[in-house]
Amino acid sequence: MQKSSCTDADQRLLAALRDCGTDPRVAAAARALSRAGEHAALWLAAGLAAAAVDRDRRGSWLRGTALVAAAHLASMGAKRVVRRPRPQLPAADPLVRTAGRHSFPSSHASSAVAAAVAYGALRPAGARLVPPLAAAMCVSRMVAGVHYPSDIAAGALLGGVTARAGAAWMREPLERGRR
Repeated sequence: MQKSSCTDADQRLLAALRDCGTDPRVAAAARALSRAGEHAALWLAAGLAAAAVDRDRRGSWLRGTALVAAAHLASMGAKRVVRRPRPQLPAADPLVRTAGRHSFPSSHASSAVAAAVAYGALRPAGARLVPPLAAAMCVSRMVAGVHYPSDIAAGALLGGVTARAGAAWMREPLERGRR
C-alpha cells in the first residue's frame, strides 16, 4: 500500500529535522525542551509562578494555567482515540523517551501554544517571551524524532483553540476590575 503524499511529506520533514539532532548542542536543547514540556510541567509551573508574583492578575493567571492544563488533557484524550504510533526513523533513534506510545496530536505542542496564547494575553513580556519558547518546544519534538509535523500542527491548533475559547473567562477579573 502506498503512503499518502501528506505522510510522505511528514516523513521527509521529520527526517530533515531529526538530522539537525546530530549536532550535540541541538540534541541537548531538544532533550531539555522535551523534558521541560513533559506533562505541560514548564507551562503549568510558569503560570503558577506568575500567579504568585502578579497579585493584580492572580485570578487570570490561574485561569490561564487551567486553560493550559485543559489543552494538555484534551490532547491526551485525542491520543487515546486516534492512537497514531510514534515515528520510527530507520536512520536515527529518538533522542528522548516518551511518556506514551501515541503521537497525534502532540501534547507538548498543545500545552505550549495554549501557554503562548493565554500568557501572552496577560502581560507584554509574556507576548514577547512565551511564543518563541513555545515554538522551540514544538520544533524540539521533531528534532527529537518523536512527532511528525502533522502531530505538531494538530497539537498547536488544539492548544490555540482551547486557550482562545477560554480567553474571555481568563480575563474576566481584569475586565470586572476596570468598570
